[in-house]
Amino acid sequence: MALKNTRETNYPEWYQNVVAAADMAENSASPGCMVIKPWGYGIWENIRNIFDEKFRETGHENCYFPMFIPLSFFQKEADHVEGFAKEMAVVTHSRLGQENGKLVPQSPLDEPLIVRPTSETIIADSFSKWITSYRDLPVLINQWANVVRWEMRPRLFLRTREFLWQEGHTAHATAAEAEAETKQMLEVYRDVAENALALPVIVGRKPEHEKFPGAVDTYCIEAMMQDGKALQAGTSHFLGQNFAKSAGISFTNSEGKSEYAYTTSWGVSTRLIGGIIMTHADDEGMVVPPRIAPYQVVLVPVIKNEADREKIMAYIEKVRTALKSLLPFGEKIRIKVDARNKSSVDKFWEWTRKGAPVICEIGMRDAEGENVMVKERIRLGTPEGKKIVPIESFAAGLAKQLENIQEEMFTRAKERLQRNIRTDITTHEEFEKYFSKQSRFIKEGDKDTVAFVRGKWSGDPNSEELLKALKITIRCIPFDQSGTKGECLLTGAKDATMDVIYARSY
Repeated sequence: MALKNTRETNYPEWYQNVVAAADMAENSASPGCMVIKPWGYGIWENIRNIFDEKFRETGHENCYFPMFIPLSFFQKEADHVEGFAKEMAVVTHSRLGQENGKLVPQSPLDEPLIVRPTSETIIADSFSKWITSYRDLPVLINQWANVVRWEMRPRLFLRTREFLWQEGHTAHATAAEAEAETKQMLEVYRDVAENALALPVIVGRKPEHEKFPGAVDTYCIEAMMQDGKALQAGTSHFLGQNFAKSAGISFTNSEGKSEYAYTTSWGVSTRLIGGIIMTHADDEGMVVPPRIAPYQVVLVPVIKNEADREKIMAYIEKVRTALKSLLPFGEKIRIKVDARNKSSVDKFWEWTRKGAPVICEIGMRDAEGENVMVKERIRLGTPEGKKIVPIESFAAGLAKQLENIQEEMFTRAKERLQRNIRTDITTHEEFEKYFSKQSRFIKEGDKDTVAFVRGKWSGDPNSEELLKALKITIRCIPFDQSGTKGECLLTGAKDATMDVIYARSY
């Protein structure tokens, strides 16, 4: 039942096949956009709920701002508009009319409106009205919204012209407070990525040429996919006073003097789902970490004789009742009874491709013996992954079983990350040779795999062009610097002190 293209034979096609086979999303009739189907959206809802709880715990409140932003707001921030100009969708007319039997735009707007690529400018405008005194600070808000960026090469979840995200925006009285906020939210991202998504990450700061447009500093979490490429999984930006000055966010401080606020912004998006796919899925389809699975347990009736239906369904209800009060991860278990009029084999493979963590097949023999046939998705096809368990034992151990699956998925991904960060490449010549090879699915023990290189960088301002020539990027400057000196892998300069992560990326 493996997918048409495996990870090893054609990784890009494999990714698309996983999305389709798991019925998570599809391309829309609107070019470059996607339809997120119930299973994919259910994963996003759980990710959103986990983040939302963390945001509230750290004192943030949700609100909503318009998706249409006056062009003049961007013109106030030159660096910001330059960073997004090529991706902006622009509204220039307010209605349609007919000419020669065809619909045409009419009523030009007095000022063009940008369809939200990010909200720093319009939120800063509101902050300028909300904040007058140091007593009004800090302002801590978050927005769940859609965003439009005109991607030229769309790919489901990873890059689409419209996607879903959260964007946090805060204003503070001092630079120190704003920087602390930026790093606090980065830690929230790391925590959720690793503990909910089972996605191990490297935490660090972006180099100057990779910063968010208009930011003083950008911090990030970077994950490794199964083909060795990097995925930026979240960013947090210290904006200094740049946006405050352009929008007029000023306040009277405790000494009665006027000064500009310090602001931050931070965000993650539905591209996280792409990262989850490329970290955990296999050649049979999707594998979803239990913490974010729409259904953690799926009960599949196996009805060979119609006369047995009533007894089997009554027993399945007994199983569901025994499970529904369980609290894995501190919350109620999510259970699905799949009573559709399909064969049990078809339903089993459908939930396997979707990646439901635990799939239980229950037939007449199980009902009579008060047992459950339990199959774990991460152990598909292994003796350990298929067991007949008494209902009492199953119910008593399920919460821990799901937690163990979650932990094992993280451990597998973390071991892959750690195995494939090369630290033994120490010269420019070795570095160029390494990245001359093609990316492909990581096979354990394969020394030709191209993944991450951790090595020195001189900080040369001309690095961007050199990186483009090699088709790689500096993903981040890790917080855990070694303090040693060495040869800059990019330029060959001696006595470089900065450790960075070099990689190809999505």
